Amino acid sequence: MRLAPFIAVRYLFARKSHNVINIISAISAIGMAVGTAALIIILSVYNGFDSLIRSMMSTVEPDLLITPSSGKVFVPEGDVYDWIYDQPEVLSMCCILEDNVFISYDGNQGLAKAKGVDWIYAEESPLADHIRNGEFRLYKGDIPQSVVGGTLAYEMGINPRFLSPIEMYYPSRTKRISIADPRSALESVKVFPSGVFTVNEEVDSELMIVPIEVMRELLKYDDEVSAVEIRVAQGTERSVLKDLQKEISRRLGDGFEVKDRYRQNEVLYKMMTYEKLATYLILIFVIIIIAFNIFGSLTMLIIEKEDDIRTLRSMGATRKLISRIFVLEGWMISLAGLAAGTVIGTALSLIQQHFGIIKMPGLYVVQAYPILLSWADIAITAAGVAIIGYLIAVLPVMTRSRRWEE
Repeated sequence: MRLAPFIAVRYLFARKSHNVINIISAISAIGMAVGTAALIIILSVYNGFDSLIRSMMSTVEPDLLITPSSGKVFVPEGDVYDWIYDQPEVLSMCCILEDNVFISYDGNQGLAKAKGVDWIYAEESPLADHIRNGEFRLYKGDIPQSVVGGTLAYEMGINPRFLSPIEMYYPSRTKRISIADPRSALESVKVFPSGVFTVNEEVDSELMIVPIEVMRELLKYDDEVSAVEIRVAQGTERSVLKDLQKEISRRLGDGFEVKDRYRQNEVLYKMMTYEKLATYLILIFVIIIIAFNIFGSLTMLIIEKEDDIRTLRSMGATRKLISRIFVLEGWMISLAGLAAGTVIGTALSLIQQHFGIIKMPGLYVVQAYPILLSWADIAITAAGVAIIGYLIAVLPVMTRSRRWEE
């Protein structure tokens, strides 16, 4: 069993009569190393951006969100909400009333997603850490105020330093539409901008935070809410959160949905997963193309070693043993590239992850390209490259072995 690896190693490092075989083998190993390192680095970059996006989305998305299965609003009452609040891992629980509204500011009009929040949200929300202009404040005395997404504020010309109010409009649920005066069927309220926040392009372009009392006045509700947001303590294990989600869902019954962050933004998270998978497959395809150099060098080596093969056959070596020798040699070329590429890719990823040497161009939330090295990605990359290298090594041996007599 040790004979095949021994001869394969000797063939790998021995000087060939045709120097081109050595050159092609070296190029193959270098190509596999570059492909492996690139795959590890790019997957780590995807992990970094994924972690960054999840971190930013956690600013506006709670850990758990309770919504009605049918209809738009409900009244959060019953013992279940007291039970939720008593759980040790629950940090805060706040009521939300949210809907799309038409807004007008200083002659500019547009649409916005108005999110009415209670005083608990105002005190506990991490959104306060993302204020770029003004301050996170929902009341100044008895005057209701609002914080607005950066893109929406820019498009509407909203500035917390100005005294102009934001006028919010919504079709009345109680009034009939008049053909002569359609505006009479609109409810309206005014809030003053107190701050501008920046999270990401999607959120910044549509979201504005207002007091829940303002939304209830605009939508003509009393105690109704559209959702209840639950945030848990930092460091809570995913399994604990899943158990809490299942228990809340069981206690509330079929009339409500309890969504974790993935279900709240399922399309975004699926898209990120598919993009990473597509990138992996594209780079694996590139590695397959590079690996065909091994096919060429191994084919030429087999032709060069025809005399050795006949000698081994005369000494009693089976066709299976000879095939195994050359498969192992071809595989060793790819494994050498795999080992070098893994070390290089891991080292470069860790350097960027800890020191942020390569900077992001322009003004972004982070100054350096975010990278997060995952050992699972390294394992998947190593497995993929090793399998490709083995299959590429088998092909020329299968083709040439038919000429070797038993």
